[in-house]
Amino acid sequence: MSDDDLFSTAQIPDDTLTRPLAVRMRPRTLEEVVGQHKALVEGSPLRRLARPVGQTSMTAPSSVILFGPPGVGKTTLANIVASQSGRVFEELSAVTSGVKDVREVLRRAHDRLVTQGTETVLFIDEVHRFSKSQQDALLPSVENRDVTFVAATTENPSFSVISPLLSRSVVVKLESLGEDDIVELVRRAISDERGFGGEIRIDEPAIDEIVRFAGGDARKALTVLESAAGALDSGQPRKKGARKPIITAEVVSRVMEAAQVRYDKNGDEHYDVISAFIKSMRGSDVDAALHYLARMIRAGEDPRFIARRIMIASAEEVGMAAPQILQVTVAAAQAVAMIGMPEARIILSEAVVAVATAPKSNASYLAIDRALADVDAGNIGSVPLHLRNAPTKLMKQWGNHEGYKYAHDAPGAVAEQEYMPEPLRGHVYYEPNDRGYEREVGPRLEQVRKILHGKSKRGEATNGKVGDKK
Repeated sequence: MSDDDLFSTAQIPDDTLTRPLAVRMRPRTLEEVVGQHKALVEGSPLRRLARPVGQTSMTAPSSVILFGPPGVGKTTLANIVASQSGRVFEELSAVTSGVKDVREVLRRAHDRLVTQGTETVLFIDEVHRFSKSQQDALLPSVENRDVTFVAATTENPSFSVISPLLSRSVVVKLESLGEDDIVELVRRAISDERGFGGEIRIDEPAIDEIVRFAGGDARKALTVLESAAGALDSGQPRKKGARKPIITAEVVSRVMEAAQVRYDKNGDEHYDVISAFIKSMRGSDVDAALHYLARMIRAGEDPRFIARRIMIASAEEVGMAAPQILQVTVAAAQAVAMIGMPEARIILSEAVVAVATAPKSNASYLAIDRALADVDAGNIGSVPLHLRNAPTKLMKQWGNHEGYKYAHDAPGAVAEQEYMPEPLRGHVYYEPNDRGYEREVGPRLEQVRKILHGKSKRGEATNGKVGDKK
């Protein structure tokens, strides 16, 4: 059998009952694809690629990267594009293929194009796992259109695909399927001859359970459905006239011990969840913060990583509005490292609740960034002489330390004295807000600054506003 005989069709495998339901129910045309309306609008790259070769092939992209979460149809779309356009379909997995495999497939595609005039769709799954050298090997064939390159990745192509290949590609973002899309797929599998051909029924609560378990993943939804249908199979033929077996929510729950949370610790899902986690704490939505914490825990995220993010949030989002929260989160991080899971979940929860429910201030965060901006811009000046060290007689002759006022000798431990370099006098970096502890800091700081810069009468410094705790 020749190479072309092996790879000359892009049809979905025969719909035999021995194949998984998710394989049997793969869409055969773009019209059967659900949930990707934006990616499949008329005139889109995938629509143009799916047109028969020769009609508008010069306007179709030579390279497409399908970017999206698992189970949204990346492989299926590549198959359909090849099938509808009349191209040969070749597939490589980045997990098992090396540079030699890539070059061999590209050689076949080139020979096929030269000798037969037949174009090839080269589909590479999980392209983000390809090394730089493997991706480099694709470039000449992509540039020369020896192949129509279609790649699939769950990771952001901006970080996982080399720039030369990315610049020659159209990135098509695919979305997780919505609830209505999953419902449509389940109902189609129940009635379609490729699925169960109407031989079983399913009630609405069971569909709701499958939708919940699936999490926008079509493959997972159909796998759960197939498992539930298998649980109904008694091994005996159904008697004539007997009611068709029905899949209930109880059956679905029985075949699934626990919902599997989709969370790729190396991909965009990781960054999306941690971003939502931090923003929920910042926004004081303690319930949302706990939800994202639970997702990370169930996905097996390192609890020490979570603890570090909570510590950062306590400093960045709470700050001086409730300075004790940083102590709580530091203690929590130490306890998590000492105790480990599963008990560490309680400590993480306590720390999240503390940060989310605390008054918020980013004044300290903004203050250091303003100070750093001045330093980076060269606005530094010289340290004032009266603040300089004078351990030697020569340094004293230079004027170091001369005129320095010891703060503790002044009323309220605040002396009239300039501490900033001359070019920066009067610069204000820290601006406390009116929340939490900073509500007390603000008025006191205002009086302190007046005394430091000689704008306040000394009597105002000893009236309980400066130096004395309330």
